[in-house]
Amino acid sequence: MPKYTVFLSKKAQKALDSFSDHIAEPILNAIAGLERNPRPVGYKKLKDSEAYRIRTGNYRIIYEILDEMLIIKVIAVGHRKDIYRQ
Repeated sequence: MPKYTVFLSKKAQKALDSFSDHIAEPILNAIAGLERNPRPVGYKKLKDSEAYRIRTGNYRIIYEILDEMLIIKVIAVGHRKDIYRQ
């Protein structure tokens, strides 16, 4: 399976920077895992969008998969109670 390249949006990067290390570390590990498998166990396609989400504890990672270019674009990262409100 080819390896994907992950890009973080400014919004996602800002959210990660605001988290403490013990919260950010598992999220970063999950994002790194997307390079090898962009559709891990438990991923879900979001309704009315081309985006997907994975869960990491109480946090969610929202991302798009561009298969033809082997790119993962992380759109947002946040707590489960806030991530879907935009």
